[in-house]
Amino acid sequence: MQVVSPCPGRVFPITEVSDPVFAQELVGPGIAIEPAPGHSTVVAPVDGTILKLHPHAFAMVTADGIGVLVHLGINTVGLNGAGFEVLATEKSTVSAGDPMVAWNPSEITGDGISTTVMVVALDRPAGSVECPVLGATVAPGDALFLIDG
Repeated sequence: MQVVSPCPGRVFPITEVSDPVFAQELVGPGIAIEPAPGHSTVVAPVDGTILKLHPHAFAMVTADGIGVLVHLGINTVGLNGAGFEVLATEKSTVSAGDPMVAWNPSEITGDGISTTVMVVALDRPAGSVECPVLGATVAPGDALFLIDG
């Protein structure tokens, strides 16, 4: 199953993020994106159903039962939604590329806050995601990695 970029930015290994839970792939393997500055719309990385939708994060499940998490920033939960506009509805079915959340990473600031975006394959073994575009700049909808079903 193809996972696409939810936002524009530069792709780097999730093991290099400042949050140890994501960096150690305790949530699951994936990639990180340093988002491009300016207003952007974060899109669904896969076709599926939105299980959970928060302003700073959303989890989806595909028809095949594969879970994917997109987490916008580190320590952004403490912003209580400030700086994020939710565009989708929890429990709805969406296609890859559909709008989920609007934000401007340049405006997300605060002590201990990072705007790094994590895209995680849930319930998969650490190290099981290979991303051929590490170091590249991607646009929303560009291929990031494959998850074996």
